Amino acid sequence: MQAIRGSRQDASAMREQNAKAPRIPDFGRRIRELFHPYRGRLALTIVLVLVTAGLTVAPPLLTQEAFDQGLFPGGGPNLPRLAEIVGGMVLIWVVSQVLGVGQTYLTATIGNGVTASLRQRLFTRLQQMELGFFTRTRTGVIQSRLANDVGGVANVLSNTVSSVVGNTVTVIAAFVAMFLLSWQLALIAIVLLPILAVVQRRVGQRRARIATQTQESLSELSAITQEALSVSGILLAKAFTQQRHETERYAAESRKQLQLQVRQEMSGQGFFAMVQIFLLIVPAVVYLVSGVLLSNGVAITAGTIVAFTTVQARLTWPLMGLLRVALDLQTSSALFARIFEYLDLQPAITDRADAVPVPQGPALGRVEFDGVGFAYPGGPGQEAVDILRDVSFTVEPGASVALVGPSGAGKTTIGYLVPRLYDATSGSVRFAGVDVKDLQQESLLATIGIVSQETYLFHATIRENLRYAKPDATDEEIRAAAAGANLHDTIERFPDGYDTVVGERGYRLSGGEKQRIAIARVLLKNPPVVVLDEATSALDSMSERVVQDALDAASAGRTTIAIAHRLSTVVDADEILVLDAGRIVERGTHLELLRLGGLYAKLAAEQLAEEEAQPV
Repeated sequence: MQAIRGSRQDASAMREQNAKAPRIPDFGRRIRELFHPYRGRLALTIVLVLVTAGLTVAPPLLTQEAFDQGLFPGGGPNLPRLAEIVGGMVLIWVVSQVLGVGQTYLTATIGNGVTASLRQRLFTRLQQMELGFFTRTRTGVIQSRLANDVGGVANVLSNTVSSVVGNTVTVIAAFVAMFLLSWQLALIAIVLLPILAVVQRRVGQRRARIATQTQESLSELSAITQEALSVSGILLAKAFTQQRHETERYAAESRKQLQLQVRQEMSGQGFFAMVQIFLLIVPAVVYLVSGVLLSNGVAITAGTIVAFTTVQARLTWPLMGLLRVALDLQTSSALFARIFEYLDLQPAITDRADAVPVPQGPALGRVEFDGVGFAYPGGPGQEAVDILRDVSFTVEPGASVALVGPSGAGKTTIGYLVPRLYDATSGSVRFAGVDVKDLQQESLLATIGIVSQETYLFHATIRENLRYAKPDATDEEIRAAAAGANLHDTIERFPDGYDTVVGERGYRLSGGEKQRIAIARVLLKNPPVVVLDEATSALDSMSERVVQDALDAASAGRTTIAIAHRLSTVVDADEILVLDAGRIVERGTHLELLRLGGLYAKLAAEQLAEEEAQPV
């Protein structure tokens, strides 16, 4: 069921994004644009390919000379002339191989450079997407676009230009040489080419359809892998003894992928077998036709027949190469469509043309909500889901406000609207007296620190995780931030100290230690505003006290918006806002709300009863 829901959500998300994104224009133009930075190297590659392709046709013509002028000129072999011809053939092969090495280097440089650039552009575009895109799309699907789709076109980007140019020149030169040798025999070699072109086009269309299905299956495999083999996924599977289910889910998709891969490989094999048969029987037919022509008085020398069959044999691989490239281009069109689909995504939250940085001054740190409403967009055919309705409040610089209420009341959404991770659908959110939609996002985010309930840590050292907030931070600044978060003494007790590797998502640390690292990050960033999103709700009482002390240090002198589950953590807030069903239903201090006897008093009584019922 999880996989089904994920697939439906992904499909819905992509349909929604596709509605916003423009239709993909001509592939050829867009692919040419990818090669634009390498146009100098590309021109040199084409020159080398042209020279190499031209040289490969010369040896068969020299073969005719070797037979007719060196071996059988009449009156015995002409050894001096034969030596000249053989020397020319050897020189041509040596030069063509040397040029081929240079050509390979250039194509590898260009192809891998274009692939790396394409992958980087795709990653950059994904970094620009709003938070909502990632809540609708599974991480494994995104990873598949970066790895599998871009990797799938890497070979096309690396070899297409040189293969098309080189093979085309070789094929044209071979046909010219064949007509120069004998136009009658040349007609035999080209009579079936139009039929091959038609068959190739149909095979390519079928392979493109299969390629699309294959990449979708690879995306699903990546999503299953990311979900099931992450630390959280493994823990969940073991906790509910679902390892067999996850294995069967992966095996089912793997079998589907296997079938698609086999279909894709086999879809062109019959076509290429037919091409091979055609090219292999041509020499035999040439001998037969040559005999018929000779019996009818047409002068054809032995050298001409040998040279013609040699040229025709040399035609086999270039022609096969062109047909394969044509098939690869048709197949890769499905991959390019998926890549350009992501490149054409338009972020829902962007800077306006006249956006300004956050103004410095006395108003820095003031947060104002004026009649704010917010609704998550619904899927196709579904209505939007209202989360907030007519929310208004003001937090003065340096003051603290706490948001409390039942789960789903909209507390976290308010916290996300301040740094503009989401945009309000009605009303306005102002920061330092300016609507956040008129501020530069980078400037806005630089002035806000966020401590969420779930702390994300990289598989790196504690020092590296802390320095993520300020890459140029000194060791003294890092230790000061850790001390302010009540973390320094704990780190010093580890054998490796600040060089301790925290493990995947920080699973080698306790919940309280991870939260204090998140708080230390904020202290290192030193923003004027902090948003604390239920930072202690998942901790035990002892860890909560330690973390709460760290939170108090992080909040000191800063505008603080605290989203609280445990009311004991917000009793000292300057103002407490009580939310229910997306509206502010009560506001005041802790004592004022208790005297009011409303929802806040009820929540406080329930939490007090729960704490008293817990065994010591």
